[in-house]
Amino acid sequence: MVGCSEQQSIVPIEPPNVEEVVEQIEEEGEVEEVDEKRIAVTGEATIHFIDVGQGDATLLMGPNFTVLIDAGRHERNDVVPYLQSVGVSEIDLVVGTHPHADHIGQIDKVIEAFTVKEVWMSGDAHTTQTFDRVLSAILDHDVDYYEPRAGEQFDIGSLRIKVVNPSKLSGDFHEGSIGLVTTFGEVSILFTGDAERQTEEAMLARKEPVQAQIFQLGHHGSSTSNIDRFIKAVNPEVTIYSAGVDNSYGHPHAEVIERLVAMDIPVYGTPDNGTIIVTTDGVSYTVDAQVKKVGKIEKAEPVPKVSAGPSIDINTASIEELQRITNVGEERAQQILQLRPFKSIDDLTRVNGIGAGRLKEIKAEGLACVK
Repeated sequence: MVGCSEQQSIVPIEPPNVEEVVEQIEEEGEVEEVDEKRIAVTGEATIHFIDVGQGDATLLMGPNFTVLIDAGRHERNDVVPYLQSVGVSEIDLVVGTHPHADHIGQIDKVIEAFTVKEVWMSGDAHTTQTFDRVLSAILDHDVDYYEPRAGEQFDIGSLRIKVVNPSKLSGDFHEGSIGLVTTFGEVSILFTGDAERQTEEAMLARKEPVQAQIFQLGHHGSSTSNIDRFIKAVNPEVTIYSAGVDNSYGHPHAEVIERLVAMDIPVYGTPDNGTIIVTTDGVSYTVDAQVKKVGKIEKAEPVPKVSAGPSIDINTASIEELQRITNVGEERAQQILQLRPFKSIDDLTRVNGIGAGRLKEIKAEGLACVK
């Protein structure tokens, strides 16, 4: 494994010996399911689904491990202060599930503020300044680096991590999202980043061990993820999502919430509950949230934004100016620069992630133009 020095606490678990399995088949005609050794746990672990707006950041802290999965948005500075507020001094592992700026946005700040032993990323490369800053921080601070793949397992103290995605990279950042099942004693949590329908179906086809008591909904609760078959395979007791209040994407989508309500699965989300903290002794767990979300949630129609200031010509505007347009963050602004010129606003559908719905909101805002 790349980056596992002797003092590193991330221990890979070797798969069963193929020759021994074949020999057992020949001798007995069948193979019993491998009984993995459960890690002994003492004390409690806490899992903090940090309220970082329209992004993701989850801290897992136990008696002998500290793991951060994603680190919020690039234009905010809330992850490091939160980690400091709960007593983090060093971090065993930071995972950037995929290179979008709402997931890896503050990894560079985390590396600068704490001793970070190892960083995992998917291996997909991006062209944004955020991605470049993260890579520079890893190199400048000599942090160990690894790209995990489905089927691998690791122990960090009393935390076991099973990698369920990706099996390989396709070039699609969402398909390449790192998926993990983390287990403390008997309590498991599934994280899938922004994995969408096709990736959930691929995990099911590969028979990945996705079952978990707690499921962080994929892609901030989007209907492009969280398909019925996948949720049933996970069989969660609780679901949690991270999203921004009144975000322009409509996350979480009403059909996902309705699906979970119909399944009688409780749903918690950072827009209504703030930072959500799960506390577990490895046998049972409690969920600490400010307000429990119950019942059916109706999706509100997006309210057109009022244009502020002069129009922005997408063919000549700077990257900073482009980011004033609704639904255009740093990554999409970079794409707009690369795809110029545009014949009309309708041409923005060439940009990854801008479909008919987001284009309608951009037009309604009235800020973007082609002169």
